[in-house]
Amino acid sequence: MKLVSYKTTTDNERLGIFYNEHIYDVADSAQSLSLRLPSMMNEFLMLAEEGMNTARNVYDAIVAEKVAPVKTGDLVLPLLAPVPHPTSCRDAYAFRQHVATARRNRGVEMIQEFDQFPVFYFTNHQAIFGEGQVVVEQDHLQKLDFELEAAVVIGKRGKNISAKDADRYIAGYMIMNDLSARVLQMEEMKLNLGPAKGKDFATTLGPWLVTPDELEPYKIETECGATYNLRMTARHNGRQISEGNLKDMNWTFAEIIERCSYGVELYPGGVIGSGTVGTGCYLELNGTWALEAKAKGETHTPVWLEDGDTIELEIDGLGVLRNTIKKADHNYSILAKKKQTAAV
Repeated sequence: MKLVSYKTTTDNERLGIFYNEHIYDVADSAQSLSLRLPSMMNEFLMLAEEGMNTARNVYDAIVAEKVAPVKTGDLVLPLLAPVPHPTSCRDAYAFRQHVATARRNRGVEMIQEFDQFPVFYFTNHQAIFGEGQVVVEQDHLQKLDFELEAAVVIGKRGKNISAKDADRYIAGYMIMNDLSARVLQMEEMKLNLGPAKGKDFATTLGPWLVTPDELEPYKIETECGATYNLRMTARHNGRQISEGNLKDMNWTFAEIIERCSYGVELYPGGVIGSGTVGTGCYLELNGTWALEAKAKGETHTPVWLEDGDTIELEIDGLGVLRNTIKKADHNYSILAKKKQTAAV
């Protein structure tokens, strides 16, 4: 199934099933079958397996054409993030290629601890967006970057979850763009804390939440949980700039969940990102292109996301997440404020 959160023509948030280019309202469809399901994603995920099993009955009825899609006329209903209000949002660091290349480009050795345990950070679960326009501040456009990632959503509560059991806690998979303001990020991380302001303004998720059964044809079993042979690409203003594969994760989601849940309850609706795939951000790409240009006796002009640009992330089986960057109308700057304070 592909689960979506969408806005109705009256601007209400609803949970739907996306099938054959149509949205089917979950609560209304269930009611027509004498079943009961919540109308929003968070309440649905709280039902864990019971809710998912009921939703599969609804999906079977949709496929059998026993349920009608949402009537929209000529309108296209906007998709929100599949989980618009995550209970938490963590982002991991699972692709060794990305970490090693980014460190090489900065002239530092690969950190040995990467291979010892999966690491993650918390980002702002209140700054979640779906497809479409993302408004950013003036300072965010100082080296604004994308990050091509996949993410999982926790589907049932658990603590101290072992990697061998962790895949059963995944409600589904989706695309994640961890938008990053690199100037803010690099400044604050000089203090050995963060990332915070460089990351907390926008994370986009979408376009839908794909349940694990849909990804069975791509599944690769390992001793430490499943991974998937899913091609990952990014396009900036229509030009492809990145390509990788989800199967190249050096830490599986199961291992990451084991780490995240140690001594801590994970709750339905929690989002966990994979971290950036190799070649999946301009921080990495600009460094590589600069080294290649230097070897040829040339110079490279760094590329970043600008006001009005479109970034499209695509993962096989998970769809396309498309966002357009828009600068906020005002010009308030914390970077300028910091410099003025320092000059006094």
